Amino acid sequence: MKISFHGAARTVTGSKHLLTLSNGKKILLDCGMFQGMGPDTPLLNKDFGFDPRQIDYMILSHAHIDHCGLIPKLVKDGYEGKIFATPATKDLAAVLMEDSAGIQENDVKFENKRRALQGLPYVEPLYTTLDALAAVDQFVTVDYDKWFTIEPGIEFCYTDAGHIIGSAAVHIRITENGKTRQVTFSGDVGRYRDIILKSPAVFSQADYIILESTYGNSLHDEYVQTPDAMLDWIKKTCIEKKGKLIIPAFSVGRTQEILYALNELENQGRLPALEYFVDSPLSMKATQIVKSYPKYFNARIQKVLQTDHDPFGFKGLKFTKTVDESKMLNYYKGPCVIISASGMADAGRIKHHISNNIENSRNTILLTGYCEPNSLGGRLKKHPKEIGIFGQTHEVNAEIGEVRSMSAHGDYVDLLQFLACQDKRAVAKLFLVHGEYDVQQDFKRRLVQKGFLDVEIPERHQEIGLG
Repeated sequence: MKISFHGAARTVTGSKHLLTLSNGKKILLDCGMFQGMGPDTPLLNKDFGFDPRQIDYMILSHAHIDHCGLIPKLVKDGYEGKIFATPATKDLAAVLMEDSAGIQENDVKFENKRRALQGLPYVEPLYTTLDALAAVDQFVTVDYDKWFTIEPGIEFCYTDAGHIIGSAAVHIRITENGKTRQVTFSGDVGRYRDIILKSPAVFSQADYIILESTYGNSLHDEYVQTPDAMLDWIKKTCIEKKGKLIIPAFSVGRTQEILYALNELENQGRLPALEYFVDSPLSMKATQIVKSYPKYFNARIQKVLQTDHDPFGFKGLKFTKTVDESKMLNYYKGPCVIISASGMADAGRIKHHISNNIENSRNTILLTGYCEPNSLGGRLKKHPKEIGIFGQTHEVNAEIGEVRSMSAHGDYVDLLQFLACQDKRAVAKLFLVHGEYDVQQDFKRRLVQKGFLDVEIPERHQEIGLG
């Protein structure tokens, strides 16, 4: 058995890991899109590093676009097999992939108008809306905590990863030559004190572990509660400066966490009477899907639901649906809060809102999670005096803020707790993926100190034998 790493290798996005069995069977773990990689992004997303027609099975960990975003291209390029996912992951992936296709189609339409004027050849999207819809037809749902036999000698089980609704760690048992070995892929590991979701579940002993490491050398701020942090920024920006608070937020996970925090402030009588806009049709759809899976909520929200039927809704909340409604926010004169995708601010409506508001010193751009260094969000984190958006240079007069208590990724304490159910001596090899290389090197040293015998940080397209 061999494993090769075709994305999220010494970087955070583009999750793709390929198991090749001794009998030639190939199992793909995730098929994510690269995001925020600057000018290299399109080329990275065109090259899988493997032939989709040769893949036998695909197992998806969760529905974030950097884990599921290239599934329609995989199908378009010849993959005909099943795509396994939890029920919530299937529902979320369906709307995310369709939304991604729509964005690509619109971007290509705009780009081809420019190319036509310059006499350049037309470009095509990675995939279309029809490709995204076709991919959903190949999904097969599997619940948590049930071993599912794919074929004789190959079975897998999902356990709750606590990252977003439906997110899972994947545990695959493969029997070859009379010997059974377990390969565990963490997907993205959530936090053990998440305000919405249950904690990551324990799992059976693995021989090989593929572990995400996004925050492998960081600790999240546990002293500042998210509602208090949000209230501070609302008061500072909207009440004191009479400005707009612009919040980039991923449609799945982060948007719901922000809404829950604002709802909590309202329940406590502390939410300022303002207009709160969620400017993302995808976020609206995702929020409805999240609401439809209350069984995945933790005990805290279960208790809230006894007195509050909608923990993600509050007075002043408005969802914009159309492009025209989104554009009208440019002319909104009063103080307000605008929450929009994407979380790295590198695509979608949020990029327009930042472009239109970043030169006004009354406003604030509030970052709420991880951003690739080359993404717009990543560049804003460096507090530049000027920044380029849509080919135009803007003075950065708006305040750039961060809320560091909101990451859906576990920090290194969470990651170590995720591994605590394992006998370290029985883990033959642990691979670190989904992290920046310097972070992974720090985390590797910590894991070795904790007793893991063999920790490796693979490069993109590297293939490694497993015993």
